[in-house]
Amino acid sequence: MDENTVMLPLKEKDKPIIQKLLSAGCCARCVLRFCCVSVQAAYRKQPEETLKELQIFINDTENDKCQDSVALDSRDDYKSKDAAESETSEDPPNKRAKLETSITDVQSEEEAAAVVKSKDGDSRVCVVCLGILQGLCGTTQAIKIAEAVKAGNYEFDTLVLSVSLPAQLCVREHSCWLYVKKEVREKGLVLDKDDVIQVKEAFKWIMQGMVTKELGGIAVVTKVSPFEVSVEFTHPETDADCHFLAATCPDCFKPTKNKQSVFTRMAVVKALEKIPDAKFLKHYPCPPTQPTSSCSPQVQCLHVSVFVAGRYNKFCRSLPQTPWVIDGERRMESSVEELIAAPILSAFRADGFNFSSSGREDVDVRTLGNGRPFAMELLNPHKSRFSKEQMKQLQETINQSSDKIKVRDLQIVTREAMSRMKEGEEEKTKSYTALVWTQKPIQREDISFIDDIKDLTLDQKTPLRVLHRRALAVRQRAIHSMSTRFLDSHHFYLRLKTQAGTYIKEFVHGDFGRTIPNLCQLLKTDTDILELDVESVDVDWPPPVPE
Repeated sequence: MDENTVMLPLKEKDKPIIQKLLSAGCCARCVLRFCCVSVQAAYRKQPEETLKELQIFINDTENDKCQDSVALDSRDDYKSKDAAESETSEDPPNKRAKLETSITDVQSEEEAAAVVKSKDGDSRVCVVCLGILQGLCGTTQAIKIAEAVKAGNYEFDTLVLSVSLPAQLCVREHSCWLYVKKEVREKGLVLDKDDVIQVKEAFKWIMQGMVTKELGGIAVVTKVSPFEVSVEFTHPETDADCHFLAATCPDCFKPTKNKQSVFTRMAVVKALEKIPDAKFLKHYPCPPTQPTSSCSPQVQCLHVSVFVAGRYNKFCRSLPQTPWVIDGERRMESSVEELIAAPILSAFRADGFNFSSSGREDVDVRTLGNGRPFAMELLNPHKSRFSKEQMKQLQETINQSSDKIKVRDLQIVTREAMSRMKEGEEEKTKSYTALVWTQKPIQREDISFIDDIKDLTLDQKTPLRVLHRRALAVRQRAIHSMSTRFLDSHHFYLRLKTQAGTYIKEFVHGDFGRTIPNLCQLLKTDTDILELDVESVDVDWPPPVPE
């Protein structure tokens, strides 16, 4: 059924609401919203046709009974059409105005004049939606959305359309609702604000099918999709509409770190729930003033993050794990993070990333054995599908790009799986090999007793070298076992298996007594660490990938 040829699902009871809204400067689709028309197809009619039909409806007093009959049939027709479309677009719960008594109303001269004035095709900008459900809601806008999606060159099967509205729409809608409520109350009508269809819903009902068509049939879904297309509307001309609320409801508007304005949609809604009607009407016009311009739309595309995990080896003693910047000045030309991230970021065509790992090694420490688990969150990836073979090729690209690091077990993981890397981190064990220097000459038998020490508990005060970035505290850590290999009278290798988070360097040199006990105390001589290697990080994640 052609949506433009079917009568709107309206009743006699809707007439006074329609008259007041049209006289206030509402567009045809906002009139349907305030009449609580929840049939999606009604909003897909051309607004010019809807306006003509509304005007005929409120002026036709001779055929009211016939009109009601056609309207009821039309509602059934619309519902049948919507039921057929339910596979791709799901209606919200049915909303109906609480209209209690049937009345007949006669337009005032002022209202009639306003309605006639708008017969030129609804050219005025709507006082409530600020043009969103007028010229910004049709084929032209659907083409712009589709062009933005195509320009991003994303990989996706479905998309979800989201809408961000300026906060002042809430104020204008509240004003219009009070205007309607005030005018129709004495006529025996009860209108529940919660029954009014939201601008967002109406916009989606109109646009989803159009966008699907422009994208060649790709489904625009109503629930969950990894790919989101957001249409954000702004209207600087009416930004000040919200400002009076800050004085009347100051508790609702508190500055937040990440928000540019205190007048967020949530804060405005909260304030409107608190402010009495009389106080609102004292500070804000009812109905709202006529705007001179429509909203400005901006289309943004966003793919959900993709998570990549693996293990890395580090073979260089002059490479930090993350970019090393002190006082705004870069100290090292690269880092483990950057060497791994650059090829991955390029392959996934992501806008950015977050890097994390199971612990970290110092710039002069190597990571050997099976490597250290790491994970990357890739932000807004334009490419998101990789086969196991492609991931293996990407791993090879990383490994060929530098001899300072090597990556293994590279794979795509879920967000939930990421948490396994951090679960019980302090209960995990790590193994190290340290090259130790002793001030006093030693013999092999002087260090052999160390091999018998088991589960040695340390009290480690925050090391001096990290005190600038970590809170001062005393942390208990355990060394589960140690073994030694004698080299010469001043050097030996010390192998340790420890609780994760143990400061190995501080255990060896004592850190001016901040780690107790320490190797200096055990050997009764000053000791220092010359080299340190991480031999294993005993975290069973991510799972190994067969070669």
